[in-house]
Amino acid sequence: MTDIVISGTGLFTPRDAISNEELVASFNAYVELHNAEHAEEIAAGELAPLQPSSAEFIEKASGIKSRFVMNKEGILDPERMVPSLPDRPNEAQSIQCEMAVAAAGEALQQAGKTSADIDAVIVAASNMQRAYPAMAVEIQDALDISGFGFDMNVACSSATFGIQQARDMILSGSAGCVLMVNPEICSGHLNFRDRDSHFIFGDVCTAVVIERADTATAEDLYGILDSKLQTIYSNNIRNNFGFLNRCDESGIGKPDKLFVQEGRKVFKEVCPAVAKQIAEQLEAIGIAPTQLKRMWLHQANLSMNQLISRRVLGRDATAEEAPNILDEYANTSSAGSVIAFHKHRADFSSGDLGVLCSFGAGYSIGSVVLRKL
Repeated sequence: MTDIVISGTGLFTPRDAISNEELVASFNAYVELHNAEHAEEIAAGELAPLQPSSAEFIEKASGIKSRFVMNKEGILDPERMVPSLPDRPNEAQSIQCEMAVAAAGEALQQAGKTSADIDAVIVAASNMQRAYPAMAVEIQDALDISGFGFDMNVACSSATFGIQQARDMILSGSAGCVLMVNPEICSGHLNFRDRDSHFIFGDVCTAVVIERADTATAEDLYGILDSKLQTIYSNNIRNNFGFLNRCDESGIGKPDKLFVQEGRKVFKEVCPAVAKQIAEQLEAIGIAPTQLKRMWLHQANLSMNQLISRRVLGRDATAEEAPNILDEYANTSSAGSVIAFHKHRADFSSGDLGVLCSFGAGYSIGSVVLRKL
């Protein structure tokens, strides 16, 4: 079988960052405005008052301390609480394309590739800013790449599903070298007026170059030993925003048009499924969990990652074995596990093993076993 490798990764980090303290100050200001506006209904018992948040609550619930966003001012304005990202002319480069081009540049440089070496572009992300033309085709054009491109969405698992899609394309011969990018503007679909979720997401873009081992020229190569995908239908993480919303004006303002989740159910159902998938995958290819040097897990919640790694390893994982980037980046959907891989692999030596794993809405679970060449 043809050996397939990851030969480069890239990361675009937005300029703006919001600390928990800043986010809480904005949210609590909104709470005061809301409660004052509805004081009579609250006093009459017709409406429950909104409760304030705190930086301590956020960190304890999630492990998140800060997040990067494409626009800070709009989010922190208590009377707006939505990022301000003005429309661009159709002739101008879109914002997701701009993010992807930046991340792709670093990934191509790491891989020692130019645009001429890439045969296909996959954009794998939770939310595309438009239905068509595909974001991948715009990014392909911006980078002057021949071949083809397409978009795909499996929510937070989009990147791992994208890696397997790229691997399968290379194995089939439809492409020799693939650029997979994850431009995530999660702040656009987050309800910043919801105490239980307003702190979860951040914005970022990651990029990965996947190619045949015999064409790779970079020194930092990671062979894809195995990849496994799984989906289990669940409504516990949902976003109903879409083009059909305009067909039912009565539902436009409903909360489920933005990100909503049943957090406790997700924790209870997803963690065992992820740990089981990784354990069974390792057993099937003859690798003991003790042989893993690292697990680059989806960065959704620190407690989830701690539980999953504990179940896989049979003990608590060290910070080196299951690195955390949540504190700085928050949940960046499909990009989270790739950020962890991008930032925490410099200490790998030839033969070292790791698992890149993501999980999210769907439920969707993707795990990729990697070995440093």
